[in-house]
Amino acid sequence: MRIMGIDPGYAILGYGIVDMIGNRFTACGYGAVTTDKDMDMPDRLKHLYCRLMEIIDEYQPEVVAIEELFFNKNTKTALMVGQARGVAILACANSGLDIYEYTPLQIKQGLIGYGRAEKSQVQIMVKTILKLSEIPKQDDTADALAAAICHGHSCGYLMRMKKSK
Repeated sequence: MRIMGIDPGYAILGYGIVDMIGNRFTACGYGAVTTDKDMDMPDRLKHLYCRLMEIIDEYQPEVVAIEELFFNKNTKTALMVGQARGVAILACANSGLDIYEYTPLQIKQGLIGYGRAEKSQVQIMVKTILKLSEIPKQDDTADALAAAICHGHSCGYLMRMKKSK
C-alpha cells in the first residue's frame, strides 16, 4: 500500500510518501511545499493546492494520512493553518483518495508507543523505520512521514484483527 502523509501548514507543508509491504516501510519521496511570507494568503493556498496535486500525480498514493490541527494559543495562526489543511484535504479528495486523520498524540503513540514523546524521538524513529541515512530535514517532513507510518501501523492492526475473527 502506498501512503501519503501530510503535516499541514501554510508556510511549510510537509509531505511524505511511503510504501508498506507487510509490516515493512520504504520511503518513496518526501519534502516540503513552501510559500513565501510576502504572498497573499489566497496565492499561498493556491500554490499549496497545485503542488499537492502534482505530488499526488507523481507518486500515486492509495490513501492519505493527515495530521489534525493542534489548537495553538495564537488563534490567527491556527485559522491560517486550518485553511492550509482544508486545501490539502481538498486536493486529496479531488484526487479520489481516502483520507484518514490523526492527532499528534495518536501519531506519536503509533510510532513510539508513547503519545507524549519528544519531537526528536519521533524523528529518530522515522529515520530508523524507513532506514534513512539521516533524519529528514524540516520537522514538517519528518512529521508527515510519521503520519504515513502511523496510518500503516493502524491499517496493519485492523487487518490482523479481521483475520483473527
